[in-house]
Amino acid sequence: MIIAFDADDTLWPNQPHFDEVEAAFFNILAHCGDPATLHPQLYAVQRRNMALYGYGAKALTLSLIETAIQLTGGAVTSADIQQLLDLGKDLLRFRIELLPGVAEVLPELRLRGHHLMLLTKGDLFDQESKLARSGLGDLFDHVEVVSEKDEPTYQRLFRRYQATPENFVMVGNSLKSDVLPVARLGYRAIHVPYHATWIHEQVPDSELVGVEFQQISHLAEVLGLLP
Repeated sequence: MIIAFDADDTLWPNQPHFDEVEAAFFNILAHCGDPATLHPQLYAVQRRNMALYGYGAKALTLSLIETAIQLTGGAVTSADIQQLLDLGKDLLRFRIELLPGVAEVLPELRLRGHHLMLLTKGDLFDQESKLARSGLGDLFDHVEVVSEKDEPTYQRLFRRYQATPENFVMVGNSLKSDVLPVARLGYRAIHVPYHATWIHEQVPDSELVGVEFQQISHLAEVLGLLP
């Protein structure tokens, strides 16, 4: 069986680091408004830029700088831009700390004879760096870094790996990226919620109606759901 794991906020914390950077951004631009005012403007810039930059630390950094230019009417200082660049660099090198259960679950599944896949979206260089820093690289038989996790992407991967609903499982924290597209294609998905979720990954309850998937509260519970 192929068991695919999402990376960020499934195997290690990621969103909290991005939230900290956004909080620092709001502090730097506090003279332009409070976080409740600035956040929608930042997200609007991020959404417009996704088709060009994709996801990840570099995309966020560029969007932070662009938003700062817009908010200040071009008067943002070079010192502030340098701060934003430094924040972005910090996102590219933060220490990877495994979430509870990861260090036990992955080796156990390999011992059971399963093929493990890391299936994540974002910047290739950044995601490969995080995997290397995690120390988990040798546990995965396959690593796939994709630009988007949608139904067409999963269909391509299913064909590439000759995956069927009987021999493939996706495990991840994002309903939008890890669960819904997989479940809608008739494949098995296991949702492991994480306390921090980027607004872009949030889905309304109405989208979950009629979609079959499993949900666990702790990654270790995966071992009881798989042979």
